[in-house]
Amino acid sequence: MSEVKTLAKDTAIYGLSSILGKFLNWCLVPLYTYMLTSSADYGIVTNLYAWTALLLVILTYGMETGLFRFLNKGDDNPDKVYGTTLTSLFTTSFLFALIVALFDKPIAAAMGYEAHPEFIGMLGVVVAMDAFDAIPFAYLRYLKKPLKFAALKLLMIFVNIIMNLFFLVGCPAIMDWKPELISWFYDASYGVGYVFVANLISTTCVTLALLPTVFSVKPQFDNALLKRMLRYSLPLLLLGIVGIMNQTVDKIIFPYLYDDPAEGAAQLGIYGACFKVAMVMMVFTQAFRYAYEPFVFAKSRDADSTQSYAISMKYFLITSFLIFLGITFYLDLLKYIIREDYWGGLVIVPIVLLAYIFQGVYFNLSFWYKLNDKTRYGAYMSLIGFVINVALIIILVPIIGYVGAALASLATFFVMMIISYFWGQKYLPVAYDFKSIGIYFVFAAVLYCVSLLFSHCMRTYAGIDNPWINMAFNTLLLLLYLAYLVKKDLPIYKL
Repeated sequence: MSEVKTLAKDTAIYGLSSILGKFLNWCLVPLYTYMLTSSADYGIVTNLYAWTALLLVILTYGMETGLFRFLNKGDDNPDKVYGTTLTSLFTTSFLFALIVALFDKPIAAAMGYEAHPEFIGMLGVVVAMDAFDAIPFAYLRYLKKPLKFAALKLLMIFVNIIMNLFFLVGCPAIMDWKPELISWFYDASYGVGYVFVANLISTTCVTLALLPTVFSVKPQFDNALLKRMLRYSLPLLLLGIVGIMNQTVDKIIFPYLYDDPAEGAAQLGIYGACFKVAMVMMVFTQAFRYAYEPFVFAKSRDADSTQSYAISMKYFLITSFLIFLGITFYLDLLKYIIREDYWGGLVIVPIVLLAYIFQGVYFNLSFWYKLNDKTRYGAYMSLIGFVINVALIIILVPIIGYVGAALASLATFFVMMIISYFWGQKYLPVAYDFKSIGIYFVFAAVLYCVSLLFSHCMRTYAGIDNPWINMAFNTLLLLLYLAYLVKKDLPIYKL
């Protein structure tokens, strides 16, 4: 149980920084939706950042997980493992940035951004730096330095926000007041392009800040070690590509499913903005992952490891259900983070939240193939999910728009979760507390349905559509969930 408490502590640190950071980034959503000319502009941001997420996975080619595996196996010198990984990532990242810089115009034309090839060039450099930075960040997690990890992550976020505010709010104000101060570098018509400029500046700052960690050990490279690491990690590349595609393929192909590209970009902007409303669940699963991955590898040698995994799963789901209720119960308030013409897309929020929960459970289950060096099974599951995802997106989006894309994500992660559980029980059985988890799930579902029924009855029979009354009632429902949680699994006298 002490290990689980340590996991909870690290998750809290990673989570606090991640929650704060994501919240601050979340604040950019109203900035973009209110300051950018149309939802189509935000659609450009959504589309290009989906591409960068995919490219980041390709450029790290599973070496982040490989680093943890080889650092914890004990067969190799940790400094040599770290140095070899850094050298490999630096080489591939540099080559990628060079290729994008040389061919940014044809790449931009192929993607439909021929008017702004510099968007592609900037994002190419950003992705290259992010890929390289992933290794020193992973090394900080291995060293159990969550505070330094969090500080550097927040540095990047703060710089990004400051630059976005400067270009999208500050510069237009200065242009109205004293244009000669900034007219030599600022072009008001550049609009959404400054989002990518801000990203480039912030990524450069954190890369420079990571240099002490990069050079904290004597540079070492072992070609034989690299080959062994690649044999372990490359199957994770396919896994990672398909995995990230399951998260981003909707935003990549979405515009092409509309006859009118402008309408596709506008609808994608609405979809992307409303996706952000469900971001808290993603923040929690990401924070849990940061702490859980090194925990799993370190714990694997202990006799009670499976018991710890089962307890971790239970509390992960209990917290996930709480977050689901918290977001859906106060959606009438949260919707103001986006402009009113985006509100039609809020119907996808509960669907996206459930998809994030299934994704988190899938990650929670995925340790069995990593610990048994059967990473190909992860690739198989991701491929199955990818086929389901793409098929449903192509079928549903032309019929029901972004709701179809959200349902495709939900179905994808549900199927992957189920398959992973049954395969995992074959290779590394874990006795999960399904009874307790099931009670929490049913209780949360009942509370959610009661909330919807109350709101419907107030509108239909009482003629009252007051969000504050709805949220007051929902607060009582949320307190019921918390009371049950405290009574059954988190007694106050034990805290």
